Amino acid sequence: QVQLVESGGGLVQSGGSLRLSCAASGRTFSRLGWFRQAPGKDREFVSSINCSIGNTNYADSVKGRFTISRDNAKNTVYLQMNNLKPEDTAVYYCAAQRYLNAYSHARLYDYWGRGTQVTVSS
Repeated sequence: QVQLVESGGGLVQSGGSLRLSCAASGRTFSRLGWFRQAPGKDREFVSSINCSIGNTNYADSVKGRFTISRDNAKNTVYLQMNNLKPEDTAVYYCAAQRYLNAYSHARLYDYWGRGTQVTVSS
């Protein structure tokens, strides 16, 4: 049974940092990614990592502030979020692809976690 379990969300002040974790189990994946969804908005791509070669991708809105990484031994992907802004407030979801596909389209991910809330106060 495939499971993606996120953790690490919370409330932080503007300019602060958080690290999200996603523990993946049940099979191997080609790509792991992070998406977010704010109230009243569509789910949007944040970042992804190729599980084999480690290539990473970022949304323009988070480049230079967020870093995605993985620990293959633990089958876990992390999202280090620095210099957080109120507009980063959202539910953050971990997602996985069985086979490599375009990295920024939510519909091309096969598995999803339940999400973790990130709230950034001004």
